[in-house]
Amino acid sequence: FENALPTHSELQVYEQVANVLDRAPEILDEMFRYGSSSDEIRHAISNPNNAELQREAYHSVCQNVDKLRIFYHFSMELEAVVPALLSALCAGPMTPKEHLETQQALTKQFAEILQFTLKFDELKMMNPSMQNDFSYYRRTVSRMRLPSGDRSLTENPNNVNEEVLSAEEANLLSLFFAEANPMLKKLSEVTTRFVTMHKDLPIEQTTECLSTMADVCRCMLEKPEYLQRFRLPDTVMFCLRVMVGVIILYDHVHPVGAFSRRAAIDMRATIKLIQQHESSNVDSLLNPLRYTTKHLNDESTPKSIKTLLEIPSPH
Repeated sequence: FENALPTHSELQVYEQVANVLDRAPEILDEMFRYGSSSDEIRHAISNPNNAELQREAYHSVCQNVDKLRIFYHFSMELEAVVPALLSALCAGPMTPKEHLETQQALTKQFAEILQFTLKFDELKMMNPSMQNDFSYYRRTVSRMRLPSGDRSLTENPNNVNEEVLSAEEANLLSLFFAEANPMLKKLSEVTTRFVTMHKDLPIEQTTECLSTMADVCRCMLEKPEYLQRFRLPDTVMFCLRVMVGVIILYDHVHPVGAFSRRAAIDMRATIKLIQQHESSNVDSLLNPLRYTTKHLNDESTPKSIKTLLEIPSPH
């Protein structure tokens, strides 16, 4: 699985997805190296009459907004290729298990998208300055558009491209980064839309594909004989992220969700497995289950599951 190569039948979809997915490491690197404009913003707000400080803050946030724009547009590119991947992995006449066994390269790509999604959201969660930078940018642009607005802020001695976003694009970016887990929300929406639009495809094909992936990941992590086969040190975390990702997608598309006793996923064993993982990343795996799922707070969710996830009971 770690070195899965596409078969002839997988190649078309594989290349389509690879054209987007190949840029994922670069996006994550940019996320990791994102530099806050908080100092420049603070100095500008503290010295409202200092034109130079206003310009420095504006130019700084413009460079960051350009990065946020790139991140958002990458999410749109991922959104565009996921349906083809789901269609290839879920369509009949093969069973979901047969798909996963015979289309390992596509399965790995889907897993890599889930890995990227959770990594992206972890980094976003660790950097609240992204939203602060964007809020300051929008306030500044709004003031500039007033009849009395200061157009001198756009004077750019370094010739850096500082294209002002349209109101529509600014709203889209604002909604995207306002989410606690924006990339996971986007992936959940595209998966739900895929199931809704493909009326000819039984929903069980998609949910069974997702639950099978979750079971395979849990099985590999629970059994020492499988763990010993992992060649790369990051494979354990990779499997944990993929397991969490497919469970969240399952919860969004299955009628009763992932937490019900009628679900095909053993949530108690899954949560305990995550909690046993010796890593500072445990909360980054549990938080998406707490805050990005659809059915966790349903009455059908056993109290023991909510207790494991430390969800307070309603008074």
